[in-house]
Amino acid sequence: MTRLAIDEYEGFEVDDREVLRDGPTYTADTLETFPESEQLFLILGADAASRLPTWQRHEDVLERVTLLVVPRPGTDSSEVAASVPQAVFLDMAVLEVSGTDIRAMSRAGRPFRFLVTDPVYDYMQEHRLYAQDLEGDNVGLPERMERSS
Repeated sequence: MTRLAIDEYEGFEVDDREVLRDGPTYTADTLETFPESEQLFLILGADAASRLPTWQRHEDVLERVTLLVVPRPGTDSSEVAASVPQAVFLDMAVLEVSGTDIRAMSRAGRPFRFLVTDPVYDYMQEHRLYAQDLEGDNVGLPERMERSS
């Protein structure tokens, strides 16, 4: 789904070597598999970035990548700056939704159509990812509309 999400955007590339490796995987180990000549960027939400110092060999990770931080609700940028001073903060809107929220919406049959890209939405619908078995369309009417029928 990550490939589907970024397919139309130039300059992004998905690499799945970490998730395909057997056994425990650590980002530091994965980064060692890239040629030194490649410039690498690691994009993390501010919540995850603030916990980066707890990662296995986090110093090696920070030496190898430019860390780009996406703002997240409930995480102050000063928390991230205090734990990872070299982080580069992306200037973008804070989205009040997470992947966990989107999966829960799908599971509950609630609409999430415009929270993911078209190809990701189509894939999730086609494969019924995270959805419970529902009859017909899984986008229900808002409660106030159901009462007025």
